Amino acid sequence: MDVFEAIKRRRSIRKYKPKPVPKKYLKTILNAARLAPSAGNRQPWRFVVVRDPEKKKPLAEAANNRTFLVDADALIVAIGDPRVSQRWYDKDPMIAVEHMVLTATALGYGTCWIGAIDKDRVKELLKIPDEMSVIALLPVGVPDETPEARPRMKLTELFFAEEYGNPIKL
Repeated sequence: MDVFEAIKRRRSIRKYKPKPVPKKYLKTILNAARLAPSAGNRQPWRFVVVRDPEKKKPLAEAANNRTFLVDADALIVAIGDPRVSQRWYDKDPMIAVEHMVLTATALGYGTCWIGAIDKDRVKELLKIPDEMSVIALLPVGVPDETPEARPRMKLTELFFAEEYGNPIKL
């Protein structure tokens, strides 16, 4: 599937089949994050991949008790390092996460950005150093739902030509 098709098909999946993602596909998804761009190529990110069901349970609790997270095969915790990039440590990892989201979609797997988490609890659970910052949690797994596309604004509501408010004509 091409990238635009993956963008169109991507949905936030909140229900997963308790099935594994084969290692070769998980590696492809992780590699997509590694290849993401970052400011000055500083790559101020690290990731913890959690597949152990007993470790996923407290992470789900730390994510406002989102119990569906336990059913996803992997929970990927994105971490930013302000020592590497003070200005972009919290943004560059988001680009890497989106690369994983689109790659997972293209491979037929589901994901769901999770940003509302108890970051201190996640740091404690995963032994993340104090100086690092938890950015997001990304479940990856076999979807057990197919949500409909949600409404989107029109291009002409979002994009302007030459200056704000001047309607773009495409």
